[in-house]
Amino acid sequence: MKRRNVVLLIAMAVLIVAANLVFFVVDETEYAVVTQFGEPIRAITTPGLRWKWPEPVQGVQFFNNRLLVYNPEKIEFLTSDKKNIVVENYVAWRIAEPILFLKSLREQSRAETRLADVVASELGTALGRQELSALVTTEAGAMRLPQVLEEVTRRSDAQTQQYGMRVVDVRLKLLNFPEKNKVSVFSRMKSERERQARKYRSEGAEEAAKIRAEAEREQKVILSEAYMKAEKLKGEGDAQAIKIYADAYGQDPRFYKFLRTLESYQKFMDEKTTLILPATSELLKYLNEGQGAPGAVPAPRPAAAPTATSEPASPTSGAPTGSPGREVKR
Repeated sequence: MKRRNVVLLIAMAVLIVAANLVFFVVDETEYAVVTQFGEPIRAITTPGLRWKWPEPVQGVQFFNNRLLVYNPEKIEFLTSDKKNIVVENYVAWRIAEPILFLKSLREQSRAETRLADVVASELGTALGRQELSALVTTEAGAMRLPQVLEEVTRRSDAQTQQYGMRVVDVRLKLLNFPEKNKVSVFSRMKSERERQARKYRSEGAEEAAKIRAEAEREQKVILSEAYMKAEKLKGEGDAQAIKIYADAYGQDPRFYKFLRTLESYQKFMDEKTTLILPATSELLKYLNEGQGAPGAVPAPRPAAAPTATSEPASPTSGAPTGSPGREVKR
């Protein structure tokens, strides 16, 4: 009985070993390539349980069927305007044909080496046809980098299809200047920005001068129009005043003359005024008369008014010799 159990266990072990040599499982994240004496004969791209002849007749190799990302080393390129730039990129790729991939490259490390050469070559060619201002700019219309990367992706994919790979996307992680060129590049950028700032300031000064000139012109026009209107109103006022004076004079000439004489007194006489006038002067007429109604001014009298003092004329009095004179102090 014990011997029978031992035989049964040995048979089960043999079956398990044989099953492991014949059957294999393909995961959903993998491709499987069955080889016969080292040569690939069929590819399995769907997951499940598969079989093959045991080693060494047939073998199986597995490859990742997911999207892979490769990060090459930083590379220095030269743009069309002779600017050195340092570029760090990444490549998204996948295995498209497992049998072709196995025949040409066999393993992922060799595939990444070939991929780095192809992408670096295409990237250098594409960037060498562009100026730096088309790769680094704040103007959306002048930016050419997305189109450049699309072209690099397309051309790289066309070259790697012969190895059973497909390049899905090429993107940049870093675009910078070499360390030895940064100081000079930043100096040129600073000079360019200063030149642009001077341009903006000069344009602003020019515009300000135009605005000031226009404002001064408008000021002169407004002042001229205001002066013209003021002179017109002043003329109209003077004409109206003359008309009023004329009407007043026409109604009572003596009263009008009396008022005008009083206005004359008010304009040129004060407490410090000294007048030396001949006795026949019209200005002394009302000073020598007595107080009365303004409308009925009496004729001049020989006697001096209380505010006037009569004295003989002297050679320095300003009156003719032999004629009496008046000195009025007020």
